[in-house]
Amino acid sequence: MGWGLRIFAGTLALAVGAAGGIGVWGYQRYSAPGPLEQVETVVIPRGSGLEAIAITLGDSGVIGSPLVFVAAAKLSGTFRELKAGEYQFPAGISIEGVLEQMRQGRTVVHRITVPEGLTSAQVVALLERETVLTGDLAKPPKEGSLLPETYHFAYGDSRAALIERMQTAMTQTLAEAWKTRDQNLPFETPQQALTLASIVEKETGVAAERPRVAGVFVNRLEAGMKLQSDPTVIYALTDGSGEMGRALTRNDWKFESPYNTYVVTGLPPGPIANPGKASIQAVMKPERHEFLYFVADGTGGHVFAKSLTDHNRNVAKWREVQQSRQPDHGETSSE
Repeated sequence: MGWGLRIFAGTLALAVGAAGGIGVWGYQRYSAPGPLEQVETVVIPRGSGLEAIAITLGDSGVIGSPLVFVAAAKLSGTFRELKAGEYQFPAGISIEGVLEQMRQGRTVVHRITVPEGLTSAQVVALLERETVLTGDLAKPPKEGSLLPETYHFAYGDSRAALIERMQTAMTQTLAEAWKTRDQNLPFETPQQALTLASIVEKETGVAAERPRVAGVFVNRLEAGMKLQSDPTVIYALTDGSGEMGRALTRNDWKFESPYNTYVVTGLPPGPIANPGKASIQAVMKPERHEFLYFVADGTGGHVFAKSLTDHNRNVAKWREVQQSRQPDHGETSSE
């Protein structure tokens, strides 16, 4: 109980002697369980005056008498400290409990998890589905600038503010990882590392594979080979909007775009998604090996090869797996 509420409780107790039954009645109404029969979520809009708050709580069934609530808030002095927001009140909460919860601003805490590998357009779509957030985003933020993570927010927080928090988190994460990177890597800036991390993120969802996949791309960059990453083709074809909804074809690999690493040599001009911390760290400290190729193994992971001959053999096995899963033997792509 806050000091203001303690003073109010004492004032009511003293009022018993001064006002007899009226004081006792008032204190009982203040501290007794309220009428709420089950948990109730109530939104108190910003700028609400004391009377408006009391009416909202009364209409929601949280309190029995708005007049008693207003009197209690004024006598205790807490009416100046009541905070707007979204509150979840437990069943039977007293006026005393309501005032204390609102004085402390114990509002409902929401959370949103941004998965690794979403494009910025997909992150914006995710935020747009959160109806308790406010404001519109004029355009998607820069690709790769948002750190996938779980974020907490409150009712009425703006989407723009949440995006800014994601950008700050990515900037800090990338800067810290860059400081601890291995030497002699085939990229010169944190942004280039971020671009490669986004490709690694889209190539594998197996955490243990990320450093090995990063090592393959590092080897290819050092050898002057094209990266030939299917996710870069998808990004080019969809203009960063997300998944294609179909398999890639050989014609897709010929699509002219600076993001298509089957066409261009080296890194694309920027990230193709928002990579997580693990993929960023994998690029900064890639596994050192001699692998130049990898293809899906049919179990969710990949099989790696040092030579094109071995890789073609692995691709043939992967095609057999694909065909066994597609009775009509429709056209599918390979890596």
